[in-house]
Amino acid sequence: MAEATNIRSNHHFSIKVSDLSKRFNREWIFKDLSYTFDSGNTYAITGPNGSGKSTLMQVLWGQSLPTAGTLQYSAENGEVEVTEVFRHIAIATPYMDLIDEFTLDEQLDFHFKIKTIRTGFTIQDLPDIMYLGSSRNKQIGNFSSGMRQRLKLALAFYTQAEVIFLDEPGTNLDKQAFQWYLNQLEKVQPFSLIIIASNNPEEYPGAEVINISEWKTN
Repeated sequence: MAEATNIRSNHHFSIKVSDLSKRFNREWIFKDLSYTFDSGNTYAITGPNGSGKSTLMQVLWGQSLPTAGTLQYSAENGEVEVTEVFRHIAIATPYMDLIDEFTLDEQLDFHFKIKTIRTGFTIQDLPDIMYLGSSRNKQIGNFSSGMRQRLKLALAFYTQAEVIFLDEPGTNLDKQAFQWYLNQLEKVQPFSLIIIASNNPEEYPGAEVINISEWKTN
């Protein structure tokens, strides 16, 4: 199986938030969050179901605008505009869509026409890396939930990105697949900024924990 010892990212990256707040109607999802997220570190966003973990993630990666506060993205060569953040990030979430009509090979080709694969790997390597080598010509719509989750995670881990966002990464993974996830996570941790939304400590070993409930007020 073609798999390198480490999965490297090219550049340092940081996300600095100051008094970050998000409100839906009259309810504050989080309020006055100030924090700096740096490469080489893993951060876990925790909190009860429905507390706003995914919302905070979407604000951090630039999909959702904050109600108040500021975000500053910085790479080695200076500040990054929010409109350019997508070039630096990779995302895996339970609600992320895959294209059911595509085969695995077609999904990989499509993804890596938009994104760059990590240095040292080829698209042909990836099916074996995610233990889906026998499913190259199988349509995604016929994948099990666990196979789909492995694919989503592999797309995130093997995209050339400084920042990796993972929302409930252990969803639908059996014991063997979960160990695969942990192995992939360990490879990227020294070189990437990783932010994980989860209530399961096994999904974020060694992470700095941010409990969103501590930044919530009505």
